[in-house]
Amino acid sequence: MTAKKILISQKTPLNVTPYTTLTEKFGVEIEFKPFFVIEPLSSREFRAQRVNILDHTAIIFSSRLAIDAFFKLSEELRVKIPETMKYFCTTEAVAMYLQKHIVYRKRKIFFGNGTPESIVELIGTKHKGEKFLITTSDSSNVENLTGLFDKQQLEYTTAVFLKSVSTDLKDTDLHSYDVIVLYNPSDLASLYENFPEFEQKDIKFISYGRSIVKSMADAGLTTSIQAPNPECSSVAKAIEIFLKQD
Repeated sequence: MTAKKILISQKTPLNVTPYTTLTEKFGVEIEFKPFFVIEPLSSREFRAQRVNILDHTAIIFSSRLAIDAFFKLSEELRVKIPETMKYFCTTEAVAMYLQKHIVYRKRKIFFGNGTPESIVELIGTKHKGEKFLITTSDSSNVENLTGLFDKQQLEYTTAVFLKSVSTDLKDTDLHSYDVIVLYNPSDLASLYENFPEFEQKDIKFISYGRSIVKSMADAGLTTSIQAPNPECSSVAKAIEIFLKQD
């Protein structure tokens, strides 16, 4: 088999150079099509979790979408966020995005380097007495962070603010592609929601991210390359290695 068409289950990235390079080098056609989108929960969906935002004194954000969803829901629920609320963000970029909703004050906004460990280091002993609300999506895995919180005996609640909504793929002929790249269990959920009787047949899968690997195995799907790994630090690299082996 010589792969000619590749489908990547995300929207077209800002930097397409790695993929155009693959197209030129191997003569393949690469398409991008998100299998799902992320949307804020409705106020009714959020209420079902029985989480009171004002029971908490600090919020943890890992994405800009989570920030937008948090403030949207707070407004819909008529929750006035106090000036004393503290915000811990996984990265500086996420922290800076808070300026869209609040006045940026260094004394109450903190950011890490993208790892759960950096968040815990920020909290240290100075903020250990806070009551933390960890914002999540229905497809995110926060066990690494909550495990560290448990170890440090920090008081926290996790709450879902974002949900995955499957894209309509019914007009897409998946079997016209030789290779499909999946990132997230929600990609797989969307695939089977759109095609309940889906069979892999000759399709080769590349999985990128630890969370998707188990989901694909549970679904009985065979993965040709699992990334990231020491050889494949990016999806483009994983595709290149596959094409060289093909």
